[in-house]
Amino acid sequence: MAEITIPAADGVSPVMREQLRDVLAQVTCGELDAGSCPVRDVMDRIGDKWSSLLLMALGARPHRFGELKRAVPDISQRMLTQTLRDLQADGLISRHVFATVPPSVEYRLTAMGGSLLGPLMELMAWADRHHAAIKAARAAFLTAQAAEV
Repeated sequence: MAEITIPAADGVSPVMREQLRDVLAQVTCGELDAGSCPVRDVMDRIGDKWSSLLLMALGARPHRFGELKRAVPDISQRMLTQTLRDLQADGLISRHVFATVPPSVEYRLTAMGGSLLGPLMELMAWADRHHAAIKAARAAFLTAQAAEV
């Protein structure tokens, strides 16, 4: 099998290039089934429209359901319920029921969910720093596409 070479790129360290080379080697030689890729599996969940917002809210402190609904006002009740179940199934949050009348439920990050906050905050900071440039690139792309028609 031919050696995979990852050229130098701005912002990509030699260690990151080596890791990327290893992942690509697994994928291209069939060792890693792309359909069950662990990175894709996790990123699909935490990269959806609502999960990162809910994780960040729970990173500040535990919340009850209604508090989370107010923290993310444009999420539907059904979507909030489903996303919380998915995050709980992945072990990123825990659900605690209190024996009150009526019963109250509180959601909080697990240790694994807490370990995700640092990388998630870095990604959000990156998005914030580059948002204007991304919007400008999108606009330039659409303008160029319109000019081609």
